[in-house]
Amino acid sequence: MKIGILGAGGIAGVLASTMAGLEEAETYAIASRTLEKAERFAEKYGFSKAYGSYEELAEDPCVELVYIATPHSRHYEDMKLCVTHGKPVLCEKAFTMNSLEARKIIELAAEKKVFVAEAIWPRYMPSRKLIQDVLSSGVIGKVGAVTGNLSYPISEVERIKNPALAGGALLDIGVYGLNFVLMHFGNQIKRLESSVQMMETGVDGMESITIFFEDGRMAVLNHSAYVRSDRKGIFHGDRGYVVVENINNPQSISVYDTDDRLVKTVEIPEQISGYEYELKECIRAIQERKLEAPSMPLKDTLFVMEVMDRLRKQWGMVYPKERQGSLAG
Repeated sequence: MKIGILGAGGIAGVLASTMAGLEEAETYAIASRTLEKAERFAEKYGFSKAYGSYEELAEDPCVELVYIATPHSRHYEDMKLCVTHGKPVLCEKAFTMNSLEARKIIELAAEKKVFVAEAIWPRYMPSRKLIQDVLSSGVIGKVGAVTGNLSYPISEVERIKNPALAGGALLDIGVYGLNFVLMHFGNQIKRLESSVQMMETGVDGMESITIFFEDGRMAVLNHSAYVRSDRKGIFHGDRGYVVVENINNPQSISVYDTDDRLVKTVEIPEQISGYEYELKECIRAIQERKLEAPSMPLKDTLFVMEVMDRLRKQWGMVYPKERQGSLAG
């Protein structure tokens, strides 16, 4: 399948390197805001076409799937462009700036009968089932809680600190923690509490989120753009606990008993980068004429966006586009 990428930044580079190792995908077209940058990217990663505008790529009849690797603030308009041109889309997280934008894209895709999916890679990885199998096996008994820590020292990165780009730790990092919890504990949230430390620019730099579920289980998440955390996710049961190394790209799964003895280790399959799973699933879904990805259904994408809207409302955090009363507002 001929893949096109909008945006020629770091994520696009990892994706391009991953595609080089896949029989199912062809590095066909790259689009950037300048032709020079697109041409450099195309030469480096072996793309056939380089475009100096996103519109040109969307209009290319040979493009069969577009990966959107632009800042959060652009996701809505970039997806709208592609869907309007009938191009299937796999969009980098967070799907959009807020749930209103997400709902509009989902409605447009349904109307146009065009495939759209969010690129939350842990949702597509084999580690997801491996973790769930361990939890369902009863090896740690009744699972009552989960904790997750995901932090990187990226506060000076422009897309993180700039509110105009829908920056902040939540949409860039927190979206992983939320997905990690929700894909194993479900969506029946009873109560949502949080604390936040804001950056001088007006976006969230660090937060703690507590989720109370209807069935009595609880999740505690910590995210920061200032520091490097252990990135562990830990499921707590009455007969032990499970440690997942790196919740946004699991490296190992370790099971401990109540005396902290290691009783089981589950190996994670080798991978190119981890991006290959979302690419393979989306390519297969498009070939099967599906309109969404089974591992990341659009209702779950919308739910996560709604949860992040609720958190931002607690913090009084509004992006400039929202204040301007645009569609995103």
